Amino acid sequence: MIRLRDVTYLVHDHDEALAFFVDALGFAVRQDETFDGGWRRVVVGPQDGGTGLVLALGAPGAPVGRQVGADVAFFLETDDFAAQHERMLRHGIRFREEPRREPYGTVAVFEDLYGGAWDLIEPPVG
Repeated sequence: MIRLRDVTYLVHDHDEALAFFVDALGFAVRQDETFDGGWRRVVVGPQDGGTGLVLALGAPGAPVGRQVGADVAFFLETDDFAAQHERMLRHGIRFREEPRREPYGTVAVFEDLYGGAWDLIEPPVG
């Protein structure tokens, strides 16, 4: 068996990123540890498991929030679009569009804390 455990996600500030992922998106903190020399490893991910994001400080000039250019980089799946959408709006998340229904589910593009594009998707039932 092989699975993707974690992926690196570039950020400007760990605490700012934690507020976004934990408070606004509802992710869990899987690791937040500072090692000798001051290096901090922060990993967040969905509450129920799956692939996590290693929040890594981007070097000067790194494409923070633009790792894939203008394309959607991440697809956040939910089983309750309305509740997650409302939570995100309460936390000031900017949606680029109104929710829409597609054959693959209910979807809307939103921006992360650096303006990068994500999809919020609820797959169709059945």
